[in-house]
Amino acid sequence: MGKVSSSLLCVLVVWWTGTGAAQMDLYFLESPSNLTSSLGKDVRLRCAVQLSQELPEIGWLRDGRALELADSNQMQMPINDQDWLAISELSIPSVQLSEAGSYQCAVWVNGVEVLSDKAHLELEGLPFFSEEPQDLEVAADTPFNLSCSAQGPPEPVRVIWLQDGAPLNSLVDPMAWVPSTLALSGLNRSASFSCEAHNAKGVATSRTAAVTVVPQRPRNLGLVRRSESSLEVGWEPGASGDSPLSICTVQAVRSDEDLSTVPPEDIYNQNLNVPPFHHVIEGLAPFATYHVRVACRGRAGASRWTHWVPMETLEGAPSAPPENITAFQNGSRATVEWLEPRGHHGGILRGYKLAYQSPDSPEVVVDVGLTTEKTLDLASWVQNLTVRVAAYTAAGDGPWSNAIMVSSSYQLAPQTQQVRENVAPAFSWHWWYVVVAVAVAVAFIIFLILFLARLRKKETRFGEAFEPRMERGELVVHYRVRKSYSRRTTEATLNSLGISEELKEKLRDVMVDRHKVALGKTLGEGEFGSVMEGQLNQDDSVLKVAVKTMKIAICTRSEMEDFLSEAVCMKEFDHPNVMKLLGVCLQSTESEGYPSPVVILPFMKHGDLHSFLLYSRLGESPLYLPTQTLVRFMADVASGMDYLSSKNFIHRDLAARNCMLNENMIVCVADFGLSKKIYNGDYYRQGRIAKMPVKWIAIESLADRVYTIKSDVWSFGVTMWEIATRGQTPYPGVENSEIYDYLRQGHRLKQPPDCLDGLYELMASCWALHPKERPSFEMLHSELKKTLQSLPTAQGADEILYVNMEDGGAEQGAMGGLDPDQPTKGAVTAQVHQAEGAGRYVLCPAPPESSRRLGDPLAPPTPCTASEEGA
Repeated sequence: MGKVSSSLLCVLVVWWTGTGAAQMDLYFLESPSNLTSSLGKDVRLRCAVQLSQELPEIGWLRDGRALELADSNQMQMPINDQDWLAISELSIPSVQLSEAGSYQCAVWVNGVEVLSDKAHLELEGLPFFSEEPQDLEVAADTPFNLSCSAQGPPEPVRVIWLQDGAPLNSLVDPMAWVPSTLALSGLNRSASFSCEAHNAKGVATSRTAAVTVVPQRPRNLGLVRRSESSLEVGWEPGASGDSPLSICTVQAVRSDEDLSTVPPEDIYNQNLNVPPFHHVIEGLAPFATYHVRVACRGRAGASRWTHWVPMETLEGAPSAPPENITAFQNGSRATVEWLEPRGHHGGILRGYKLAYQSPDSPEVVVDVGLTTEKTLDLASWVQNLTVRVAAYTAAGDGPWSNAIMVSSSYQLAPQTQQVRENVAPAFSWHWWYVVVAVAVAVAFIIFLILFLARLRKKETRFGEAFEPRMERGELVVHYRVRKSYSRRTTEATLNSLGISEELKEKLRDVMVDRHKVALGKTLGEGEFGSVMEGQLNQDDSVLKVAVKTMKIAICTRSEMEDFLSEAVCMKEFDHPNVMKLLGVCLQSTESEGYPSPVVILPFMKHGDLHSFLLYSRLGESPLYLPTQTLVRFMADVASGMDYLSSKNFIHRDLAARNCMLNENMIVCVADFGLSKKIYNGDYYRQGRIAKMPVKWIAIESLADRVYTIKSDVWSFGVTMWEIATRGQTPYPGVENSEIYDYLRQGHRLKQPPDCLDGLYELMASCWALHPKERPSFEMLHSELKKTLQSLPTAQGADEILYVNMEDGGAEQGAMGGLDPDQPTKGAVTAQVHQAEGAGRYVLCPAPPESSRRLGDPLAPPTPCTASEEGA
């Protein structure tokens, strides 16, 4: 509105008389002027005072209260030998609503406050939104509300709602007055909503909220039929919106333990083509309780899971016969003893049946109840008498034991004694005493070690240990204060490290002031450090970052120089498939030695690739990732590794967990180089053999701890297998300690069921015994691009598939866990967004119905075709 011109002049004459004080005249030549401005504009107010002596500072009041931190500029000058002129100008940059009100100047002279006239500052402009519509995911035909609030001045402000750009009301409708809530009875297709705020100054438009319509949760999930090894379940589909349901997913888990702690491999998971809306879960244990749930999806997205519904299989007969059967005969009496069957009985054990037979006589079967011993009263001594035993439940008889010959008592007595010794308790009291004594001794030794370590730590906490020495019969204590590091500036920290001037000059653009990094919640924690969400305060902006702190300290100047030199090189990395290092800061610690490094990396919205693959199979809304998407991931990793290998960098820990997904679903190789330099090789030394990721390491690296670019190629082959299996653990069933012998015998990872033959041949070439026979990353990247080009491309409405890794309290960040029943700790929402041009990821139908456990891939045995993508 320009500068404020003087519009009001007043003359205020104040007379006062004090003891020994002379009379003075005070004149306010100019008072602040009334002003009307707009939000965000700069405003200036001014006043001028004349006094017959040099003036004190002029203060400013707003609504009668002093402005303590007012941005005012005061100038004083003499008018003549007796009078002075003082001018004060108040600046208000980017004025806000809270700064509107009445303003006046104040001067204190000899204890008396003199005030100028009041000036009123009023604001007006386009409406300001205090609340805007937010994105929602709602079930089809389900009521929901959207809110939009705006305010002036000037008032009044009215709101018009728009759906897909078309207005839903007019300015004369009652709902146009703010605050405005749009209540909708439900939608059957996805739509966008926004609102317009109108006042006398014009129109302001809110953000556009996307309301995604997904199918309703299935209803009435229940048991249709059951047997001792299967459950047939049925359900009713919910409303699906404008597209029919195509896939339903059934999950079942045995509920002997807490559902939240069940490992993924123990969960039954099956994708079904629907209709019909029923499924038979087979291969279950008899007389066991299972929990079952269902979710369905169509083209618009996936529904929420039903609640877990408990179901129980029927009781079955025992699967094994009784054990350790002994029988002996004494005259006309025969005694038979046995032990109950091992393992699960298939139900509640109701008793045993005993069958005995003599030569040329029919077999006699006797129900003996739950006892494990039976005495038979025979008419006389019988020669070659045989017996056998079977257990039974309410479902029927279990298998019979093998028939055994009944012996006379004097022949069988030693054997019976031996059997009884075999089934005696596994320990005796003298062994128990030995075990207790050893445990007590070990506990005492551990306690002594911890006590001495704590005592030593206390002695050295503030410097070198006190060293007593007898001089002239007195105890003398020597103490030297440890070196401390300055935290004031980056320059002081670098100077304290003793590194070369050349390296310090290169670090000018790498080092970041530790005080500019604010830490937030922890995103993940590993063996050697943790990753936290953070904010990097730059000159004029705040950047969301991931901050990686190290648990292992750098102890020598050589290690520190190696780490900082590596950081200088990494700062220069510039490739779309390689995570860029934003900076490094050094954090002082209480322990002796060098400061520990803190690495600042870009924040990756969708977390690590391994977690993404797991969520696609095991999340709240399972997703099917087609072959095109998986090959694209492999090509991204190969491209990044090709770039790193061209820079002579050896990764040494390449795996899906160390590859990140940015907001554009592009894979970036992460954790490169740092592990090598920061830990100086300790990660792979024999002393840290337990820390080795042995299932990803090349065979020569396991044997000799030799690492080359070709050993990274081996790890890339394992990473391809992880991607092809959508996050499964390599070498299932093989322990870490057995991997080296397993590989030396010529075994390799098996071809996944739905993996293309060409892809498996490519990954198998990475596992050649001799490193020179393995392909280069350049060749791998080229072959993967050819494979991707040979696959069918999307036609029609292209779709990009996203997995939203940000959910409530568990946002997946730069460094990447599955709990489908805890929505605040890992629940996943699937969103399918339309995109222009060729789709990077395509959504294909689920595979044909077949009984698969959770660990099996969900993809079909062949890649999807163009007709499938349009389904």
